[in-house]
Amino acid sequence: MRTGSEPRTARSALRARLWLSVWGLVWALFGTVAFAVVGRAGWAIACGVLLVVVTIDLAVVLRRIRQGPHFQPGRDIPPYRPPDDRP
Repeated sequence: MRTGSEPRTARSALRARLWLSVWGLVWALFGTVAFAVVGRAGWAIACGVLLVVVTIDLAVVLRRIRQGPHFQPGRDIPPYRPPDDRP
């Protein structure tokens, strides 16, 4: 059921974003080092920029997780205001 307040009460899967960011961090770091060793400066810079973006995303996700259930509700908190059952 749509209540019209979905964008305001939308939730993000922060744990999934956390692990995807860690995965991206590992691969971007590996790519940066590997391309730098091989001598491909352009690709190393591209992977380095990606590394910075992933690191910022990881910091934002960790900050949101630490803010607690107000920003990441648990399963017992509904993602929307329950409808009023009055006729």
